Amino acid sequence: LVQLVESGGGSVQTGGSLRLSCAASGHRYGSYCMGWFRQAPGKEREGVAAIDSDGDTSYADSVKGRFTVSRDDAKNTMFLQMNSLKPEDTAMYYCAADAPLGCIYNGDWSRPAAFGYWGPGTQVTVSS
Repeated sequence: LVQLVESGGGSVQTGGSLRLSCAASGHRYGSYCMGWFRQAPGKEREGVAAIDSDGDTSYADSVKGRFTVSRDDAKNTMFLQMNSLKPEDTAMYYCAADAPLGCIYNGDWSRPAAFGYWGPGTQVTVSS
């Protein structure tokens, strides 16, 4: 049974930082793409960042230069460092896993349907 659990969400002011973690269990962690998505009320779920087993990454244009995705395979954990947060970053953030390797280059990293497993989400709220 694959389980993903996010942590690290919270409330910060504009310009603040948060670090999200995604702990994975029961998963062939090293061989697939993993990603972060977010969903604000009334909006579709959107891809934020992704990383594959080679360490290659991709980011949404709206977060480039502010967010950094990384992974620690020894700990089966993926991270999202979020700096210079803006009110428009407010959303529920989800960890996702099991997209086929290659997702960084074929665009699948930003498609929710490409991922087989999801965490329950962690809320990020940025106030102005």
